[in-house]
Amino acid sequence: MKKESQVRLSRQERQELRRLLHGGLQPVRTVLRALALRQLAGGQTVRQVAMNLALTPKTVWLTSQRYRQGDLERALYERPRPGKAAVLSAQDRQRIMSLVCGSPPQGRARWTVRLLTEEVVKRKLVPRVGRETIRVLLKSHELKPWRGKNAVRG
Repeated sequence: MKKESQVRLSRQERQELRRLLHGGLQPVRTVLRALALRQLAGGQTVRQVAMNLALTPKTVWLTSQRYRQGDLERALYERPRPGKAAVLSAQDRQRIMSLVCGSPPQGRARWTVRLLTEEVVKRKLVPRVGRETIRVLLKSHELKPWRGKNAVRG
């Protein structure tokens, strides 16, 4: 067995893995990493573990590296990813929803997504926003202002 893939688990870590594997619903990635660590600690090579668990050898090797660099927590779970910041704040969403609940501009029978997007920027509720953002916001509130009969207005 290569020295780089060698994993030595303490008794407490083994118990933690056992609880994790027998404890109910867990993400698949977490379970596979726990199984990989347990098999590596049992003396199997990276290639053997990869074949047993239908993973790539690189995945198994990276799991063992994360365990050696950190601890069991780091090996099993991913760090939170930053993601992209929300385009609209809660206050912005509230303002837009109140605009939708009101009557449409003069000469219009109802709101459309395109009209709403233009009006939101024109009224300076937000500096800029796309039609898709507005559409998703309306869909999340189950509003369809472009329909004649709407939950907002009769």
